[in-house]
Amino acid sequence: RFRGVFDSNTFKMSILGLKKKQPKTFKVKVITMDAEMEFSCEVKWKGKDLFDLVCRTVGLRETWFFGLRYIVKDTYAWLKPDKRVLDQEVPKDSPITFHFLAKFFPEKVEEELVQEITQHLFFLQVKKQILDEEIFCSPEASVLLASYAVQAKYGDYDPNFHKPGFLAQDELLPKRVLMQYQMTADMWEEKITAWYAEHRGIARDEAEMEYLKIAQDLEMYGVSYFAITQNKRDTDLLLGVDAQGLHIYSPNSKLNPNKSFPWSDIRNISYSEKEVNILLVNVQILQLCIGNHDLFMRRRKVDSIEVQQMKAQAKEEKARKKMERQILAREKQMREEAERAKEEMERRLFQLQDEARLANEALLRSEETADLLAEKAQIAEEEAKLLAHKAADAEQERQRLEVTAMKTKEEKRLMEQKMREAEQLAVKLVEQSERRLKEADHLKQDLTEAKDAERRAKQKLLDITKTTYPLIAAYSAPPAPPEAADFVCESASTRLDFKDSDMKRLSMEIERERLEYMEKSKHLQDQLKELKTEIESLKLEEQQQQPVYIPHSNVGRNSAYMSQMAFFEEV
Repeated sequence: RFRGVFDSNTFKMSILGLKKKQPKTFKVKVITMDAEMEFSCEVKWKGKDLFDLVCRTVGLRETWFFGLRYIVKDTYAWLKPDKRVLDQEVPKDSPITFHFLAKFFPEKVEEELVQEITQHLFFLQVKKQILDEEIFCSPEASVLLASYAVQAKYGDYDPNFHKPGFLAQDELLPKRVLMQYQMTADMWEEKITAWYAEHRGIARDEAEMEYLKIAQDLEMYGVSYFAITQNKRDTDLLLGVDAQGLHIYSPNSKLNPNKSFPWSDIRNISYSEKEVNILLVNVQILQLCIGNHDLFMRRRKVDSIEVQQMKAQAKEEKARKKMERQILAREKQMREEAERAKEEMERRLFQLQDEARLANEALLRSEETADLLAEKAQIAEEEAKLLAHKAADAEQERQRLEVTAMKTKEEKRLMEQKMREAEQLAVKLVEQSERRLKEADHLKQDLTEAKDAERRAKQKLLDITKTTYPLIAAYSAPPAPPEAADFVCESASTRLDFKDSDMKRLSMEIERERLEYMEKSKHLQDQLKELKTEIESLKLEEQQQQPVYIPHSNVGRNSAYMSQMAFFEEV
């Protein structure tokens, strides 16, 4: 519409050429809480025309709460709907700046604010008033309200995404609260985040509504303050106008009014140039009073068809959005579950890949180990064969040793028997030797005695023969013939020879016995040497094979046997 007017004017200007005409439009800039808009307005437009254009542009139907505010002479004023825009005391700038703000506040935001855009604009305006300290708010309530503001802006808290410091650029608390406590920005953020984490699942419009429900209980919420003079003494007072009624405040206390006049007690308000029936106030106060009073009375009547339709549509819209939010919540949950499942599957895949890699490495190590084990098995098999061969050899050697041991036992038994026989023989030989020695001593003694007797006999015979035989022969008989003398001599020599033959025979017998004894002794010595050699060889074999236990009795016998052998060697 306005573009068409602008185009037509441009077309007319192009036709008229250089002829200057009065402009039929003017530029307007409207600033809302979250946007700026510029419009080209006709000169004849009233305030209501511009206001309706802004409401249509932002999609607002609950128009009765809002107005267009401008600044004139350092004071705020509201654009009158029934007067032309340019006829009011608006700035002469181009474009003319207006602020689209809430002029009247509801008693109960949850019941009266129907549209979501209406809630959003109220939320932004009340939030700015709290941060600018136009509305007093305690530190505890400020932190709680900030947590809902964060929920409305960022959605659900996610510790993986909302890292410490994510609120550093956001203005969430009044400066008065920040200065009241010696706390760092990180400490405030931690407190806000603690509340923010508890709002999970709350949608943006719900978070904004919760914010407004807390803010509407604040003492300065929705109150417009004006300085007034009570009497001729020019006592300064403050007049507060809100959805509940009129309130009188002291200048230093805007929280608790000195006196209040609820709208239920006020039946009518009128204005005539210089006088207001209730108080002496200016036109702006009167407009606020009339607007708030009308809204107060309107709330207590049946809603109009338009409002009912709006509420029904809003209810349907809320139900639809709730359903959409539930669907989105389910989809989000399913998506989160799918993402978690995907992450789990990826983690499992990575785990399986790691396990596969480890399994491949283990397989390679197993193959290497298998090769080594096969090689070791082959070596072990060869060693087993070698050990089996050695075991067979050992078994054969054991059997041979058993046979040898049996032979050794038999030989030992035979040797012991021979030793016993040798001992017996040695004893007999010793006894026989002793007997023979004794006999030899007796024979030697007899021989010596015989030789002594023979020598004495020979000497005696010679003596007798020399002394008596010549005398006898001379005096008793004639001299014997030479034959007789020879016969006597022969007889004597025969006796002597007889004695000598006995001695020789005896000596020969002794010599023969001595030779026999020596031969037997030599034969026994040879047997003993042979037995000694056999014993030594057996000892060597036993030392090479295994030790053979020799009983103590055998040791004694062997020692006796060795002593006897030494004795026979000496013999």
